[in-house]
Amino acid sequence: MTTTTDPHPTRRLILQGAASVALLGLGNLPFAPALAAANDKYPDEAFKLKNEADAIKALYGRTAEPSDKVKLDAPEIAENGGVVPISVTTTLDKVTSISFFVAENPNALAASYRIPDGTIPGVANRLKMAKTSNVTAIVEADGKLYSATKEVKVTVGGCGG
Repeated sequence: MTTTTDPHPTRRLILQGAASVALLGLGNLPFAPALAAANDKYPDEAFKLKNEADAIKALYGRTAEPSDKVKLDAPEIAENGGVVPISVTTTLDKVTSISFFVAENPNALAASYRIPDGTIPGVANRLKMAKTSNVTAIVEADGKLYSATKEVKVTVGGCGG
């Protein structure tokens, strides 16, 4: 009787673990079907709008006030608009959502996240940017909207540019 051994047991365990985490994480994604079932509708109209102010109004129904408690981290110059690293953190309490808007993109709303109660409010993402634009992060906390804005200069566009 001969037995064969897996030449890459560590790799197999890592891949199995990653697959398990991915499957378990599906229910925790922003705007996952489980949230929609809980009376939390996916904001498809907000994601379709071209104008930033219109997208903010469609998503939140009101405007945000600038706040130094919203820390937006984005590069001053992005060499590749296809993968612009961006993150936001805040010291505000009772954060329920964080959204990113890119004013000059074909669709202004780039990403929006629901923040579960008791979660540390911070989000990082890589956004596509068509060209140099202001990026705005909006944090919804305790029923109010707070924002931070930063201009990101793009040298090679990511949205078909």
